[in-house]
Amino acid sequence: MILKNKTIGVAVTGSFCTLSRLYPVLESLIQKEALVHTICSHSVQTIDCRFGNHNDVLSKLKAITGNDPILTISEAESIGPKKWLDALLIFPCTGNTIAKLAAGITDSPVLMAAKAHLRNERPLIISISTNDALSMNLKNIGILMNTKHIYFVPFGQDDPSTKTRSMIAHSNLIIPTIKAALDGIQYQPILISPIKQ
Repeated sequence: MILKNKTIGVAVTGSFCTLSRLYPVLESLIQKEALVHTICSHSVQTIDCRFGNHNDVLSKLKAITGNDPILTISEAESIGPKKWLDALLIFPCTGNTIAKLAAGITDSPVLMAAKAHLRNERPLIISISTNDALSMNLKNIGILMNTKHIYFVPFGQDDPSTKTRSMIAHSNLIIPTIKAALDGIQYQPILISPIKQ
């Protein structure tokens, strides 16, 4: 699948240690001439931490994509009736987001974007980053893997010796996963472990 002129949404949640991997993905999508729009969770919009200042994150998203990030639930809801995304990527996708998505909860711009997008039966791609993937969230990952139009970026354990339940997606496989999802195919293999840090 060619990404040129495809409208790709990238929904960003609060796995702040993963944000440094986000910017090269956005740049790669732009280089492939995709039209990119970002959607930010409340955490990304408000929290400052050792991985960055929230204003810097929002400014960088706009600078790379050329578009203002979507910051409200009402803005994200319009994704459904306007049918303007060809694919939606959640990257990074936290355990909190995974759990709420599996339960049908829409209390953030990212979750509303996912719900609105899925009503159009178009691909939702999940790039997980969660410390509880192999514990409390394992059942939720299973639910989403068995849900039509949801695809996963291949993932694996990022630190099996000290964080035995933590898993993170291979960000270098995001573009191939999006391309496959646009053709209705889950990129394989899904599990690739461990991930080199």
